[in-house]
Amino acid sequence: MTHPREVLLGSQAASFQLPVVDHYCGVEARMKKSLALQAELIEEFGACVMDVTLDCEDGAPAGQELEHANLVLKVLLDGIEPAQSAINNVAPRIGVRVHAIDHAAFANDVRIIVGGAAKHLAYVMIPKVERAADIDVATKAIDAAGGAKLPLHVLIESSAAVSKAFEIAAHPRVQSISFGLMDFVSSHGGAIPASAMTAQGQFTHPLVTRAKLEIAAACHAHGKVPSHCVVTEFADTAKMQAAATQASQQLGYTRMWSIHPSQVRPILQAFAPDAQEIDDATQIVSLGAENAWAPASFNGQLHDRASYRYYYQLLERAHRTGAALSNQVLAWFDHPSQPATLK
Repeated sequence: MTHPREVLLGSQAASFQLPVVDHYCGVEARMKKSLALQAELIEEFGACVMDVTLDCEDGAPAGQELEHANLVLKVLLDGIEPAQSAINNVAPRIGVRVHAIDHAAFANDVRIIVGGAAKHLAYVMIPKVERAADIDVATKAIDAAGGAKLPLHVLIESSAAVSKAFEIAAHPRVQSISFGLMDFVSSHGGAIPASAMTAQGQFTHPLVTRAKLEIAAACHAHGKVPSHCVVTEFADTAKMQAAATQASQQLGYTRMWSIHPSQVRPILQAFAPDAQEIDDATQIVSLGAENAWAPASFNGQLHDRASYRYYYQLLERAHRTGAALSNQVLAWFDHPSQPATLK
């Protein structure tokens, strides 16, 4: 049988399916704990549901950027080999956030970490991107360090950058765009109140929600992954789950930042379809496959390729969140069709 992804997604087959959690950490002990947590979740769910991004930008003490880059490289190399050998068939995914391209530490971050561990990196996060030309600068440095074809994740943090969201999303090396809430608010010189940085306020202030929607729309237009910003109230899991639910259900985000281990499971739960949705999707996609993707009726409702596509993507999301799936559905992910690779 032709794989559902090949039949149903068509031009959307280039959309990259990433874990829904992007977990950031920059302190040595937290980096090590985060890699251990990632391994635990892979063993629990049988899939990588959480990326770990080792952070040079906010993780490095001022004046110690070079030392921190070397620390990140050591933690990555020390942590990747045991994880790869201990977890059957599921590769851990580790990325790094380097400094912005105009920061003095950018060149050393890339030289040390990409140059020393390119084959182990899943992606490189570039902060404070303002335009597509910034990505060209980052790409040149990363490629020169041995990271040719490494996917780039970028962070949009200003109104000027939001205005270029579609241009940035169209760049062939960009795999995901994140929204930098804190820098976005502070870049407005007090015109946006501090309340817009809270779990609730970031969903009600018009300028903030407009920026989020623009980024999500740009990503979906170009088959890239929109990644929602942080919730700083990390001890309040109810607020975390409410924010993650709004991000996924109302704003079109398919991925979200975590800055504390307590935020990982609330994000997974908020982004995961419920059991009834999964059951319906399994039956509808199976029905489509049985009918060679021609229109067919399910519970008195007509379905065609458009709805088959929707429900197949729902199953992809379920898999990325570690939800329980039937053996039939799991077979699609054990032997997936190959999405387009970055050029």
